[in-house]
Amino acid sequence: MHIYNVTINIEEDIHDHWLQWMKEKHIPEMLATGKFTAAKMCRVLVEEEMGGFTYAVQYTTDSKETLEKYYREDAERLRAQSKPFEGKFVAFRTELQIISEHESR
Repeated sequence: MHIYNVTINIEEDIHDHWLQWMKEKHIPEMLATGKFTAAKMCRVLVEEEMGGFTYAVQYTTDSKETLEKYYREDAERLRAQSKPFEGKFVAFRTELQIISEHESR
């Protein structure tokens, strides 16, 4: 299993509009590619020097190969949809490989 993590800092003046767009449009469209089995959106609870709000969105996928397929087939189109927010956010992406999972009993 792999996680495709996107960390985003969004400016305050468009935060509410962006958050609604993420929850109602972007994340559902990411899942609709069929390449991710789940998504989790988390607010980062650290005050940033640059201001704004920071979120981490984690998309779960079955393999590195499926993630590469997403990059080839879908990433450019889906990233282009963030045009209305251009210049108002900073994003960086990381790939995580799940080594083990544990639950309390």
